[in-house]
Amino acid sequence: MTEKEKKVLLKIARETVKASLCGEKFVPVKPESDFLLSKRGAFVTLHGKNGVLRGCIGMMQSNQPLYQTISAMASEAAFKDRRFEGITAGELENINFEISVLTPFKKIKDPKEIELGRHGVMVRQGGSSGVFLPQVAVETGWGLEEFLEHLCEGKAGLPPDCWKTGKAEIYTFEAEIIRE
Repeated sequence: MTEKEKKVLLKIARETVKASLCGEKFVPVKPESDFLLSKRGAFVTLHGKNGVLRGCIGMMQSNQPLYQTISAMASEAAFKDRRFEGITAGELENINFEISVLTPFKKIKDPKEIELGRHGVMVRQGGSSGVFLPQVAVETGWGLEEFLEHLCEGKAGLPPDCWKTGKAEIYTFEAEIIRE
């Protein structure tokens, strides 16, 4: 991604939330960039004062152009992440936006293929699934086993060792991360 494309996505994310707080709907202008028009999965993460997580929502894959996905996920992260109260107008100036643009998924057979800090991981078994973005391993300091156990149990609602049984499907992906 070019610096210009990164700035456009961050602006779209912030302007979407700002407009919603003013009771308006922000409709981003269609960019001329082929990359911003490509259909990719993406997450928008919001951090408040002292880096405290205030929302994180994304789509693993999208049928919309990236710029529209970012707008939709910014709104979801700001107002619909069930773990948090919605963002208020008074705190918007202290919110930092982080965008993770995802590569396609790759199914792996051996968890040893996972490079912590480089790969994001999705685990799926039956109707349950959970995802950690690549930066989660770095932020938490977890080793591979601890990372996978938290993913299985905490995010997917599965037994913590489900990744060892061979019944769970494991996928890796990478993310280009953009921060304000």
